Amino acid sequence: MTSSSGKSVIIVGATSGIGRELAALYLKAGCRIGITGRRQDLLETFQQEHKNSVVEKSCFDVCGNDNILQLEALVAKLGGLDLLIYNAGFGEVTDNLDFKTEKKTVDINVNGFVEIVGWAYNYFLRLGSGQIAATSSIASIRGNGLAPAYSASKAFMSIYMEGLFIRSSKTRANIFITDIQPGFVDTKAAKGNKRFWVAPVAKATQQIYRAIESKKRKIYVTQRWKLIAWLLKAMPVSVYKRI
Repeated sequence: MTSSSGKSVIIVGATSGIGRELAALYLKAGCRIGITGRRQDLLETFQQEHKNSVVEKSCFDVCGNDNILQLEALVAKLGGLDLLIYNAGFGEVTDNLDFKTEKKTVDINVNGFVEIVGWAYNYFLRLGSGQIAATSSIASIRGNGLAPAYSASKAFMSIYMEGLFIRSSKTRANIFITDIQPGFVDTKAAKGNKRFWVAPVAKATQQIYRAIESKKRKIYVTQRWKLIAWLLKAMPVSVYKRI
């Protein structure tokens, strides 16, 4: 495991799955951790399980109006911030393009994401260095007829992260950007009947952790999904629409 001891890390969306496992990995590496999520009980359970480590929590919904106030308070408790991971996400199959489902997807994957990641970028800009990682998806590569808002919102996240990478590079801002694109991981968020190459959470999280600590620009999880990404990009729409 790459040494990251002493860092302050905030994980937005850490009550279960990848976010929770990442929090545990960073604690094991000697970091101070701030975790957020909508479920107070799950945040408290994690904090109790790691009561001998520095774990601060903040219960809020990224669709709310006080994201930045909550994050600033969390940063103050941690004594600073070196890495922010945006792991909040939502997506559902919708047969009738239900607007409530589509809106919730956009509110979490686009609006909450932009507000929080934009705030983190400006924070690190003032600080002089930092790192932002965000969990988009392999679904960001092509449109999905069963969940169009999900694939579109994940594409937004991925392109936005690329834009931040270019901005940081051109201005030499010393802010590292990592776009995490998982395929199927064995969490409650993994939906669909045609799942394959489903990775255990622990395996996926280890790969994500190593990629973040190596300051990778983009990672496919697990790594063999890089092949699927290449195929999806190259596939004509006349073929893709039949899948």
